[in-house]
Amino acid sequence: MEPELVRVSKFMSLVLRHDLGKIGLALDPSGWAEVDDLLAGAARAGVRIDRATLERVVAENEKQRFAFNADRTRIRASQGHSVSVDLGLEPRIPPERLYHGTASSSIASIRASGLHSARRTHVHLSADEETARSVGQRHGRPVVLTIAAGRMHRDGRPFFRSENGVWLTGAVPVEYIDFGP
Repeated sequence: MEPELVRVSKFMSLVLRHDLGKIGLALDPSGWAEVDDLLAGAARAGVRIDRATLERVVAENEKQRFAFNADRTRIRASQGHSVSVDLGLEPRIPPERLYHGTASSSIASIRASGLHSARRTHVHLSADEETARSVGQRHGRPVVLTIAAGRMHRDGRPFFRSENGVWLTGAVPVEYIDFGP
């Protein structure tokens, strides 16, 4: 993605997932914001985003972090919120194994207490190791953990799948994590 689109995508992640007050944005309970409000608020904050750029960010973001509603008048982040929203996701049966990418510096903490959502509403899991590795390398030397998602589900722990294919769950206790060799 072009540097300008990356800059806009990062800004949108901030204001649609974490810091609505930065531009005075309001989300409905399902996480939707009016596109016109997003564009006007961004302009007030000194971040110029035209409609064409917004359309490109939504369409070209490789992780499909954002979605429009059917008539493209509203927008929301697909997951990753630290503010309370109900994305309307139905519980799903996960594959037997999912993956979590993290930095090697986080392993001791994860071994001690499992995976927690921290400032977000869910722990994010990937369907494949390559995606998890890509996520992990953003924070340092990557480590890919294998999650016994099927067993977790059978033990009564709910899973959800966001519009962009990211698997979500509340927490992953250590007994469901394979740390590898």
